[in-house]
Amino acid sequence: MASIDLNSDVGESFGRWTLGDDSAMFRSVSSANVACGFHAGDPSVIRATCRKAAAANVVIGAHVGYRDLAGFGRRFLDISPGELADDVVYQIGALQALAAAEGAQVRYVKPHGGLYNAIVHHTAQAQAVVDAVKSVDPGLPILGLPGSEVLRLAEAAGLRPVTEAFADRAYNPDGTLVSRTLPGAVLEDPAQVAEHVLRMATESSVRTVDGSVLKIHAESICVHGDSPGAVEMAIAVKDALAAAGVTISAFAGAAA
Repeated sequence: MASIDLNSDVGESFGRWTLGDDSAMFRSVSSANVACGFHAGDPSVIRATCRKAAAANVVIGAHVGYRDLAGFGRRFLDISPGELADDVVYQIGALQALAAAEGAQVRYVKPHGGLYNAIVHHTAQAQAVVDAVKSVDPGLPILGLPGSEVLRLAEAAGLRPVTEAFADRAYNPDGTLVSRTLPGAVLEDPAQVAEHVLRMATESSVRTVDGSVLKIHAESICVHGDSPGAVEMAIAVKDALAAAGVTISAFAGAAA
């Protein structure tokens, strides 16, 4: 693979509470999944994040999730498809306005946490997300797990589905992510993370928790901004890709 997109979840601070070092992450990634206020972020944090991303020429995407600040959006919510669609439209719209105030645009959508995992298999919620994105802008790609319902439905609806892999997460043999409740679900060693990503980018494969090798094609790879040592991981990944001759380039095109 000649190039790969690196994305990171950013803008996840809230009020006086700070999470991650977004400015440092922007030196290594090409796309920024900006929290839209439902699982994390507030208007001032969101706008400042858009400003920093634009200054770093990093493409902005809407990181939409369940309305669950207390749970950081990582808990499944059994809400109606109509309510979920409205929540997603609301979040995209909020980010569009704050990005526009900084002369930037929202170029894609990536569901977050519990919602991301749910719509791998939950058809009704996956359709709600697709319907929401299409109603706002059918030109917005949707980022998701390979083989997921949301990407299947996105393609059926005429939206661009973009497959994603995770630099710092362990994989089950079926291609799903190991639950964060289990030990070893989050990788913390920068060297291990870099090796993990290099295999994804150059061999389209990943080693799973049982030691088997799973073929996986990803257009974008996520380095979580809130993981321990996230900045060091991102630097290690960037350096490893450069050494292998793989360039880092946003899947949604240059920042605008």
